Amino acid sequence: MREKVAYSRRDHHAVIQMDAPVGPRSLRRRPRKPVKQQQTAEVQEEVRPSILYLPDSLTVAELAAELRVPATAVIKTLMSEGVMAAINNVIDFDVAKKVAAQFEVTVERSTPTEKERVQRIGVEAADKTDNLATRPPVVTILGHVDHGKTTLLDAIRQTRVVETEAGGITQHIGAYQVEKDGRKITFLDTPGHEAFTEMRSRGAQVTDIAVLVVAADDGVMPQTVEAINHARAAGVPIVVAINKIDRPGANPDRVKQQLADNDLLAEDWGGDTVMVEVSALKKEGIEDLLEMILLVADIRELKADYNCPASGTVIEAELDKTRGPVATVLVQNGVLRVGDAVVVGVTSGKIRAMFDYRGAALKEAGPSTPVSVLGIEDVPAAGDSVQVVEDEKAARQAAEEKLAGHKTELQKAGRLRLSDLFSKIQEGEVKDLNIVLKADVQGSVEALTSSLEKLSDNKVRVNVIHGAAGAITESDIALAAASDGIIIGFNVRPDPAVRRAAEREGVDIHLYRIIYEAIDDVKKAMAGLLEPTYKEVVLGRAEVRATFKVPGVGTVAGCYVSDGKVVRNASVRVLRDSVVIFEGKLSSLKRFKDDAREVAEGYECGIGIERFNDIKEGDVIEAYQMQEVKV
Repeated sequence: MREKVAYSRRDHHAVIQMDAPVGPRSLRRRPRKPVKQQQTAEVQEEVRPSILYLPDSLTVAELAAELRVPATAVIKTLMSEGVMAAINNVIDFDVAKKVAAQFEVTVERSTPTEKERVQRIGVEAADKTDNLATRPPVVTILGHVDHGKTTLLDAIRQTRVVETEAGGITQHIGAYQVEKDGRKITFLDTPGHEAFTEMRSRGAQVTDIAVLVVAADDGVMPQTVEAINHARAAGVPIVVAINKIDRPGANPDRVKQQLADNDLLAEDWGGDTVMVEVSALKKEGIEDLLEMILLVADIRELKADYNCPASGTVIEAELDKTRGPVATVLVQNGVLRVGDAVVVGVTSGKIRAMFDYRGAALKEAGPSTPVSVLGIEDVPAAGDSVQVVEDEKAARQAAEEKLAGHKTELQKAGRLRLSDLFSKIQEGEVKDLNIVLKADVQGSVEALTSSLEKLSDNKVRVNVIHGAAGAITESDIALAAASDGIIIGFNVRPDPAVRRAAEREGVDIHLYRIIYEAIDDVKKAMAGLLEPTYKEVVLGRAEVRATFKVPGVGTVAGCYVSDGKVVRNASVRVLRDSVVIFEGKLSSLKRFKDDAREVAEGYECGIGIERFNDIKEGDVIEAYQMQEVKV
């Protein structure tokens, strides 16, 4: 007889339901030693549960522990189901259910955890529309590095903040408020669109309006276009501040034409983009800019619930030597008060003190108000959510559950991959394929953008959310991660730091040298025909520090291996300013005068490349191999 055991993953208590009473009489007549063995065998069988309550995802090791079977048995079962997973890999509920069925165990979803209950508080609060009231707009200033973002922020501070505050700002907390005609505007003082997008990639949408600063004498620059695309990807309306109109070479009409080329058409040209001419240095046009920000805010009808449990987002945080963890929080719903118990990301606490941007103590703060708070147990990350709960015990429990699941969530492949596109479309999970496109020249960008976007059909829309000439950067990774998109590179390469960022964020990068191959791969992925058979493994990179002409051999590059290793007979590509100029094979690899099988990082070597002699100092040689992927 086998007992039925209902086992809950949350409380780790087994509830035993007996089908029939177990009598001791049959056991008494058996010899002592066999009885002990029989009992042991029965106990081992009885320990395995008949019902498991599992969460939406868990690791292979965790599932094995719940099933009371070796992890190797779970891995073998997964392989039989066509799933290749290691002991620390994450599997979802449906896969876990199939595996458990092989061990004759029924699986049901666990009841909501404290973490999920806290998340539901925020969702329910956001769904209520009865208590909504107008709130101040939250503004982020974006633009090219030299176009006067900081000067504009300073001008707004000085013209609007100092009027109500003698002595100026005493405390910088990454955000501040100004007043215009009795109405408040919140400005986020972020380092640029990278930080703006990084927060969005963590699920934080804090900005209502983006002010794009463009210098009247310089015009639209590559970083300006990047900022436009980041704001568009976030769905944030753009107000353009044409700065430096006091400069001799200022030409606002030329700037408007360049912006029109990027689909931002000024209102006075018949478009719908608000553009204001300002001089941050001379503090001209600042009042007009603030007025336009309020006008856009009125059109958007920004509202918040003032009566629900407070929630918000961490803008920045630090560990203060005297005060401990300090977080700048933007309140987004409800009223945050001193004494509130809060869950902040994977930590928690009770608000001991709260200050505004001037350093003045506050007892409470409403929606769109930036505050500096004390009382959080650990330093949170920018973009972490803040949610008020009933007491510290509930806050601590929710934070512990989030922390426990944090590693699992990181391991789970949450980002879209081109090879998974068709299945995601069929399941209704994907309606947009967002692409960040980088190429060697602008002509290639335009040709690829046009061809890729024409692939859109009634099931999925292909969007090139950012396209530019140049190397793939960490900013591109952040944008793709925030938009759940992929990156396509044409004749360009990511450097090692960018590759690591892509791996960390789970962003899929596809590199091509022929345009139709890129288009064909996306088309096949949409149709479910893409079966990647090979993947590229970068072995190492070597910097060319000198070149030598060798009679009968050609040009040999004197190199320093800066990353990984260079292996004899490997495939190589030559990069000049991150653009691929040649691909081929190594013809020779030497250490001093001796042939070498491989040269490791930190060593110098001589490299010859088959049928290529146009090598120059400063070039980078990237060695790689193609490995077969078992589908």
